Amino acid sequence: MSGTTSRPEDPTAPSRNERAAALVESAAQIVADAHTEGHAGVVLPTVLSDVPVAILLIDLDQRTVTYANHSAVAMTAEHRLPMPLDQWGAAARLTDLSGQPLASSASPLSRLATGNPVSGEAVRAPAGEPGGPPRTLWVTGFPLSPDGAAEHLALVVLLEVAAGPLAEDPELALQLLRDRAIIATDLAFTITDPRQDDNPLVWVNPAFSRVTGYDHDEAVGRNCRFLQGPATDRAVVQEIADAVAAGEAITRTLVNYRKDGTAFWNQVAVSPVFDGDDHLVSFVGVQTDVTERVRSDTERELAYAAERAARRDAEHSRARLALLAEASARLTSTLDAEENVQRLAEIIVPALADWAIIRLSDDQGRMVRTVAKHRDGLEDLLRRYLTLADPALTDESDVYRVLADGEPGLVPAYDDDFVARAVSDPDARQLAKELGTGSLMYVPLVARRREVLGVMTFVSGPSGHTFTPEDLDIATELGRRAGLTLDNARLYEREHHAAETLQRSLLPDLPEVDGLEVAARYLTGDADADVGGDWYEVLPLPDGSIGLAVGDVVGHDLSAAAAMGHLRGLLRACAWNAVDDGNGDPTVVLERVDRLMQGLHVVPLATLLFARLERPVVDGAAWRLRYASAGHPPLLARRADGAVEVLDEAPGMLLGVDSPERSSAEVELRPGDCLVAYTDGLIERRDESIDTGLARIAETLARGDGADLEVVVDRLLAVHGRDRWDDTAVLAVRIRQA
Repeated sequence: MSGTTSRPEDPTAPSRNERAAALVESAAQIVADAHTEGHAGVVLPTVLSDVPVAILLIDLDQRTVTYANHSAVAMTAEHRLPMPLDQWGAAARLTDLSGQPLASSASPLSRLATGNPVSGEAVRAPAGEPGGPPRTLWVTGFPLSPDGAAEHLALVVLLEVAAGPLAEDPELALQLLRDRAIIATDLAFTITDPRQDDNPLVWVNPAFSRVTGYDHDEAVGRNCRFLQGPATDRAVVQEIADAVAAGEAITRTLVNYRKDGTAFWNQVAVSPVFDGDDHLVSFVGVQTDVTERVRSDTERELAYAAERAARRDAEHSRARLALLAEASARLTSTLDAEENVQRLAEIIVPALADWAIIRLSDDQGRMVRTVAKHRDGLEDLLRRYLTLADPALTDESDVYRVLADGEPGLVPAYDDDFVARAVSDPDARQLAKELGTGSLMYVPLVARRREVLGVMTFVSGPSGHTFTPEDLDIATELGRRAGLTLDNARLYEREHHAAETLQRSLLPDLPEVDGLEVAARYLTGDADADVGGDWYEVLPLPDGSIGLAVGDVVGHDLSAAAAMGHLRGLLRACAWNAVDDGNGDPTVVLERVDRLMQGLHVVPLATLLFARLERPVVDGAAWRLRYASAGHPPLLARRADGAVEVLDEAPGMLLGVDSPERSSAEVELRPGDCLVAYTDGLIERRDESIDTGLARIAETLARGDGADLEVVVDRLLAVHGRDRWDDTAVLAVRIRQA
């Protein structure tokens, strides 16, 4: 058939029906024009996206259908064009609303075939799907050819109306038909003649005049470009011109201007029309004012963009808060400053930077510690860079500026001027390039009282990311939190060092005593304190005897340690004076200490064991041990043969409590015998009695035959150390073998 054959001169060219089918394809296309003159990114819906459109071209002289687009062809299955108009209607199985075939009634097609326009009339068509309701089509048609033309053509447009409600609700059916009539009436149809110079308009319908303000006589004879104006997108105009030149269908949306100069968004669908010999005879244009749709879609798109931006901001904020929360948790879980800095570097890289440098300073502003981390490792390259860069940092560098004023800084680009100002060593600059340097941030580590502990340098390079003010905000907040945790770690280390110094000053250096081996240990039981009230003493006395003491002041903190220092001083003085007075019995010493302690109110409560070890008159003979206890755990004596004795024959009330007269006991120690004094931290456990702990320590001591005394003490601590919750002091004395 002539309506579907290809042009003889070009076997590869698309057929007439294939080209004509582009009218509906273009009308159903979602237009996405990205303009740059004030209307970029607007996405327009198609005017007829929900209305299938069938288009016919009728030869009025022959009363035949010579052209049908894709939708119209689909209505007649395998029938070929051209065919008589009534035959086409029968092939499409069109009826009036009462179900009578169109050929037997005054159908709109028949009226149009006589040259009369049809402004709008409903007809019935078969169901689109098996078992579905019949379809209703709204028919609009008008002659195309001007008076005196050699051929007389007419255009028919069939718009589908939803069929379901028509069968169920007649009132709704009428309303839908009226609505569709309005749609058909609002569609501005134009015909141009490409066979004439400049492809002028040869016909426009009344809707075109209503939309544009130009009547029939003002429009006909002119090219459609008279609708263009200052805001018309020239790229879109060129696309339409190219399609017209190629004889192809196209649908585009652009800004046009009415006769009164007002602008409107015009969706233009242009389709070529070919005659029976496949010659291009005209272009049919369907134009629709979609200004309100553009405005609505623009507002919708802007609202959607705003919602997406808000969602991105919210997600970004949540991610930032999560990162800061994780950073706080990781940094506050340790009071080790060294580990704290390492964790800080792991938080920064790669979450916030490609690589980073953390520099800590002392009270004089001198850099005392530097930690660096790169997302790709590169440890050797980093070390080489820091070796060259840190000594080459100038006073004008951002590192020293931030250290001085505590204000963060952002360097969007690592340019030559910045490099020259920041680092004087050229080799360091080259290494910075190898590490990858594009954008930088300098952030202070701020402690209490706005003291700056150091500077963090964030570097972006390999990732290509450029730091923004928002990045600087989160980095600054991280610097604030990290500064506080580092300050806490620093304060803890200072207090820890002070506590260790205090404890060492309070505990004696064990003296060298002729004829004795001596070993001692002190362990704190409180993880938050490194000092406590437990103590030991080995005191050579003026008469040649040796005073031995182990005590425990109530408490596990600095106050207990201070009280312990007072008590130790009182004991030393009382033991010395008692010997000078000719009565060095341990009971006398404890009574004097107790009286002074209660009188001076320097110690609340304490336990104390004091023993006086007297040398033998003859070498190799037994040593004499006299001891007394003020509420303290008993001494243990390990004999040279391995037997262990509990020396508990001189019990007494603890110091600070009024008590009856105290008593002392006496025992002999021979060469090889070992004496162990300790505080209750060595034998107490939360889940067992003191007697059980004492038996365990005695058993451990019994297995210490021949061992070095230092090893014996370590064994005693180890057997209980896994569950230690109280301060512990241990003092061991062994009589040397002759």
